Amino acid sequence: MKSVAIMGMGYVGLPTALELYSGGVRTIGIDISERRLAVIRDGSADLLDEDRLRLIEALGDEDFLLTPDASFLSDAGAVIVCVPTPLDRYLTPDLTALRAACASVVEHAVPGQVVILTSTSFVGTTRELLMEPLQRRGLVPGRDVYVAFSPERIDPGRPDHLQQRTPRVVGGATPECAERARAVLTLVAPIVHQVSSPEASELTKLYENSFRAVTLALANEFAEISRGFGLDPIEVTHAAGTKPYGFLVSYPGPGVGGHCIPCDPHYLLWQLRGSRRTAPIVEQAMRSIAARPRQVVDHAVETLSAVGCGLRGARIVVVGVSYKPGVQDLRESSALEIIAELGARGADVSFYDPLISRIVLPHGGAMDSEPDPSATDWDLAVIHTIHPGFDYQWAHQCPVVLDATYRFARPHHEDPGHRGRRVHRLPPHRAAAG
Repeated sequence: MKSVAIMGMGYVGLPTALELYSGGVRTIGIDISERRLAVIRDGSADLLDEDRLRLIEALGDEDFLLTPDASFLSDAGAVIVCVPTPLDRYLTPDLTALRAACASVVEHAVPGQVVILTSTSFVGTTRELLMEPLQRRGLVPGRDVYVAFSPERIDPGRPDHLQQRTPRVVGGATPECAERARAVLTLVAPIVHQVSSPEASELTKLYENSFRAVTLALANEFAEISRGFGLDPIEVTHAAGTKPYGFLVSYPGPGVGGHCIPCDPHYLLWQLRGSRRTAPIVEQAMRSIAARPRQVVDHAVETLSAVGCGLRGARIVVVGVSYKPGVQDLRESSALEIIAELGARGADVSFYDPLISRIVLPHGGAMDSEPDPSATDWDLAVIHTIHPGFDYQWAHQCPVVLDATYRFARPHHEDPGHRGRRVHRLPPHRAAAG
């Protein structure tokens, strides 16, 4: 495979392009957003350190092309589609970007080309948006072009989950399609597991993220149960995790963010509703996930009340607003809802995030990160996201800390028995775990 085009240069497409380039493949990165391409060209894209070094090298090489022009798709031996598939405000799939990307791929497809869709969507998307339109163009999948679905497995900000160490799943329109797609995917993955069809591969992705949604919802539920018993939920989680079979460790937190878990199960639920079928366990998990940020706000109210302070007018700082540590990604971050709800209830709320300078709240309005959070006398610090490599000692000076991560480390010099401040978080020997 001498050249591969990546359609969409976001959190999945860019690392995939860099991995291909590092393997000696001429890589064509296509994105309709000139702004996104400019961010990549100036080296400020949110990447792991290893990929950032790769990008610096790639930007000076003619074998790494960045362009908004979809006609370059025709120059590639393979095309990988990596565009976002979000939800609208009614939790209905928004396929605007995916439909446009697939239409461009169909328009510029050439005989012999391998086309791999990786964007999460409903079961049947590959057939509807690629296989059938290509056939109408006279390009028969399995004979003239080779079409498959292989769900992305990118975990932003996690150097221990690199895609070159992560197995992939692929389902082709025909066995030959699957085999040719597998050959492309082995350029970026160590193992490629083949399933019988694109539909089987599509449902695999929905199962993966629905499973994760259920386990996270259960972890948050057990955090509340532990709280009711006066127990440490991380201690209980670690103890259960010593069982070598039948248990998957999942940690509670302030909410679930990113694209996958808050969004992907709704693609399945939306499709099932169309045929009057249900998935009660998944539905309940998604309701629980949606309710989590308001639970955090309720705990903030209770925490302040315990020290004789009301929420209205209280000076609150939310520490960290990205959806996970080490990334600049705000997609579906529970921090945005927490900040908006605290403000709606009358709190004087601000935020501090060393990686994110400005946020736009869900129902309008914008807010800038506090340049020096240590300069304000906060009534409460709500710990939402802690980025590695930054100093958060100032937060320990707040009179009350609500640790929504359950793992915010207490400074070593602090006496656990000190009564001068109220800290609603884990004891020090558990706070840094996991």
